[in-house]
Formats: sequence, structure tokens, C-alpha cells
Amino acid sequence: MLDFEEELKNFQPSKEIDETGETASKRNKTDLVDIMMQLLKEQEE
Repeated sequence: MLDFEEELKNFQPSKEIDETGETASKRNKTDLVDIMMQLLKEQEE
């Protein structure tokens, strides 16, 4: 049986996960509201 407390003590996040999180947070984020606003603006023109 797994000892979850012991497993948590030994846990080390992978470097790739940390790098992915940093990359995602640096990117320009366009959400659904931004897209809808752009579509409405284009429709008015």
C-alpha cells in the first residue's frame, strides 16, 4: 500500500512543468470576451 505522506515528502516537480507554466504566463492571453468584442467591432465597420 502507498504511504502518501512519504510520497509527498519525496515529490519533486519536473522541470518541464515549471518551464511550461512560465511560458504560458508570459504569453498574451486573449479570452472569449476579447474575441467577441473584436467580432462586434468588425461587424460595425
